[in-house]
Amino acid sequence: MAALVTVSRRHRRPHPPRARASGAASALASSVTHAATRGRFGAIDGLRGFAICLMVVYHFAFDLAWFRVIRADFNNDLFWLGARAVIVTLFLGLVGVSLVLARRAHPGTRPFWRRVMLIAGCAVLVSIASYLTFPQTFITFGILHCIALSSVLSRPLVAFPRVALLAGIAIVALGATVHLPLFDTPWLNWIGMMTHKPPTEDYVPLFPWLGVVVIGVALGHALMRQQRSLGTAGRLTPGWLAWLGRHSLLIYLVHQPILVGVLRVVT
Repeated sequence: MAALVTVSRRHRRPHPPRARASGAASALASSVTHAATRGRFGAIDGLRGFAICLMVVYHFAFDLAWFRVIRADFNNDLFWLGARAVIVTLFLGLVGVSLVLARRAHPGTRPFWRRVMLIAGCAVLVSIASYLTFPQTFITFGILHCIALSSVLSRPLVAFPRVALLAGIAIVALGATVHLPLFDTPWLNWIGMMTHKPPTEDYVPLFPWLGVVVIGVALGHALMRQQRSLGTAGRLTPGWLAWLGRHSLLIYLVHQPILVGVLRVVT
């Protein structure tokens, strides 16, 4: 009997305890990764929400000037030009970051094209609404138009962060330094590199702004390597700010009609 017990113990497989330990470690790692992913998106949504807040303040000041409540020159004043540049840079840089994260979470093309078509449709609505409000200076290629087209042009670079970084820097440099009369024509001014700004309420051409999106792709890869820090930032992000970031497109579409409507009643 003792011999049988000895043989039985000798032939007992030692793997199940290790397998259980390995499974527990995998589950723990999975939960940590999941938490980091949620934190990463929380931090990015919060940053987008911050950009939304800046945009609403900027547009409210613009509306106050339009209703002649305040005096401000949004076309020449360095403060307002700088504020606009910061807001547009935040939005478009986050577009590039989101392209990386979205492709990692949803490798298929259907969600990507669904999102692009939604943004493009909203861009058309913005053009129509601005034509009814500003028929002489309506929006022909604004930030939503730029986001839709830049998303399509940037997606092939999502898998090549170093190429994206170099290409983005080159596009920004070209857009900032090259200005040719050829691109002053109405059918080409969406490209950029004009000698003067066209008469439109919102103008975000591909050069240099496509470069900001492409640089955002490279930044997205860098952020993915900092999941722990992003997880901490996500936990510190106020919930309301992340909510604004998750609903940025809706807020972009409705905030101006609300602001203008309130100012019409008040003034």
